[in-house]
Amino acid sequence: MDIKGKVVVITGAGRGLGKAMAYHLARQGATLALLDTNEQDLAKSGEMVAAAGARVAVYLCDVADEAQVTDCFGHIVRELGGLNVLVNNAGVMRDALLVKLEQGKISRTMSLQDWQQVIDVNLTGSFLCGREAAAIMAERGEGGLIINISSVARAGNPGQSNYAASKAGVASLVVGWAGELARFGIRVAGIAPGVISTDMTAQMKPEAMARITQRIPAGRLAKVDELLHSLQYIIENDYFNGRILEMDGGLRL
Repeated sequence: MDIKGKVVVITGAGRGLGKAMAYHLARQGATLALLDTNEQDLAKSGEMVAAAGARVAVYLCDVADEAQVTDCFGHIVRELGGLNVLVNNAGVMRDALLVKLEQGKISRTMSLQDWQQVIDVNLTGSFLCGREAAAIMAERGEGGLIINISSVARAGNPGQSNYAASKAGVASLVVGWAGELARFGIRVAGIAPGVISTDMTAQMKPEAMARITQRIPAGRLAKVDELLHSLQYIIENDYFNGRILEMDGGLRL
């Protein structure tokens, strides 16, 4: 796919990787629809994309809310004239041990609220946005591409029952949707990053960062540009379909 002139929807585009992906595609001539729940972050992303010379529209949208998602995608098609690519990037983390034992007694467990919030945003949000995007693409008959952002944690990671389960679910949707949507000319793929060097990881304690780095065969964290390269590969390679692109430096959890 040549991304120039294509309408790309990115969820969780207010900051971090979503913002970086938006700017990267804007510089290549894509039209961007940016979704987030933080109005200030969203406005800044929109300004940055517009400064890159791209057409952009921003939408306050909770991807876990069905009515908001349906309404939002309707606005995108009416205002931007179509929908060619969806990047399901929005995600949250609420890490906690399943059970914590102190002095022989359970002192804490992962709360249902923390479990449900992560599942709602990461997994249900991807489902809702994917469903709306697929319906629009199928009806328009122009094909399209859905990219789910998974994680190396989808294999399971202590202290991340909720996050790992959500990212495993997101990865499984890639396979199922690719089989379902191929008849409409819609490709579905995923990216499973490891630990990426961002503003968030830069705030980690040096000893914690050292422990993480030691586990990565590549000997370092991934760079944001390397994720963008993975995104670019999936967009441009029309034969890449129904698969997850691993980008973890060899890390296995």
